[in-house]
Amino acid sequence: MATLENPPKRVAAVVYNPIKVDVKKLRKSVKAAEKAAGWGPTIWFETTIEDAGQDVTGSAIRRGADVVLAAGGDGTVRAVAEALRDTTVPIALLPSGTGNLLARNLDLPLSSMDDSVATAFTGDERAIDLGIAEIVRDDNDTEEHVFLVMAGLGLDAKMIKNTNSKLKAAVGWLAYVDGIARSLPELKPIRLHYKVDNGAMRSMSVHTIIIGNCGVLPGGLLLMPRAKPDDGILDIAALRPRGPFGWAKVWRKVAWENGVLRKSVLGRKIIDLTKDVRDVTYLRGKSIAMSVDAPHEFQLDGDQFGEARAVHVWVDPGALTVKVPRAPLHP
Repeated sequence: MATLENPPKRVAAVVYNPIKVDVKKLRKSVKAAEKAAGWGPTIWFETTIEDAGQDVTGSAIRRGADVVLAAGGDGTVRAVAEALRDTTVPIALLPSGTGNLLARNLDLPLSSMDDSVATAFTGDERAIDLGIAEIVRDDNDTEEHVFLVMAGLGLDAKMIKNTNSKLKAAVGWLAYVDGIARSLPELKPIRLHYKVDNGAMRSMSVHTIIIGNCGVLPGGLLLMPRAKPDDGILDIAALRPRGPFGWAKVWRKVAWENGVLRKSVLGRKIIDLTKDVRDVTYLRGKSIAMSVDAPHEFQLDGDQFGEARAVHVWVDPGALTVKVPRAPLHP
């Protein structure tokens, strides 16, 4: 019986996707970390086709979990985060699958399961923002979901829809190259009507618009240099290539300017002296409302969410607590 002198042990919960996780190895790692930290027996939940993680995470919260370890792909992480939104229960990321987008954007270790599990029990806590997307379908039905990294309307969502799942499992994010190739025959600009925060309603033609809570794409490409997961702001990138060399200019902006030049003082001076690429438009705000003349594919954190006629996206500041490696003590 727990007393003031003998308080109840803390308890972790694991929400895992059995398709993407070596459960036997994971159980062994969790058992060792749980014992080393002096915690009670961990509670285990398996995701299903019907429940990507939201419902079982709710069960974990009701059963008193002090931390929820999300073991699966980006979809599992997003589902667990959705259930943990605005609670005091932190999420711990156990990188699995092909993307690990949030872990990469937070610079969390990806190579060791034991290190990631240990962080869940002994790490520090960091509050980050969540993106919230209200999706309006063509029949006016609405759905609300969270995202941790990026949401997108247009070509990027179409690319995800057309990516071969077996190829993705085999070669990871490189499978998106195949998805892009499959999407090119359908490539047409979208007439987008949008309003950032309380600004005026505007229109522009885009091939895709991406709303980011974080800035790094699969493969380490830096799409949004100013994006931070805890600044209470959404960063928005509209890709609008013009003319026969438009996509080359987009690639130069993302891969060369953002990925190379911004890493040095000299490089940033070169960017300041260079004429801005009009094929990529950047916006920032706490919310964006947008609509299209005809429904288009929409994605959240690399998962396809069907077609949307309108989307309202806003930031929920500090809505998720994430376990991160303990900071070293300085003398």
